[in-house]
Amino acid sequence: MGRIVDWRVTKRLAGRREVLIGAGAMAASAAALLAGGGLSLALEQEAPLGSPQFDIALKKIIGTAVPLEEGVALELPEIAENGNIVPYKLAVASPMSEEDYVQRLHLLSTANPQAAVATFHFTPLSGVATVTGRMRLAKTQDVVAVAETSMGKLLIGRRNVKVTIGGCGTE
Repeated sequence: MGRIVDWRVTKRLAGRREVLIGAGAMAASAAALLAGGGLSLALEQEAPLGSPQFDIALKKIIGTAVPLEEGVALELPEIAENGNIVPYKLAVASPMSEEDYVQRLHLLSTANPQAAVATFHFTPLSGVATVTGRMRLAKTQDVVAVAETSMGKLLIGRRNVKVTIGGCGTE
């Protein structure tokens, strides 16, 4: 039996491996974007886009726009022993003023039978664009968060989660 740790309190600095992987992913994404490939190509450089359901859900949110890969923080376990209860914390850096605030924050999974996990709505009165909860993940996959701001900007972040026991069953 492992030690029980409250994930909401525990904070861990990124290790060398995570920093190097992140730097490599950012370099691949930047190269793809500079080559004119847009978001699709940038995401393909790191991993396949995901299921057809994910592609449809992402396109429904972003359309033909290219979201900025900044400002969205995803806190998820690197390894989820049970895909039925995967804790997450999403946060978007925003002034949350009357003129500039996060309107919606979408949570997506790239390999679940239902890609659109949740959509959270905010107003300037929310104060911060942060949400915590638990989700199900069918298997190892990327979790993607897309924020829509009142200024018309789209921000995106993603994190890979390795799942040892899937939580979604079959379709």
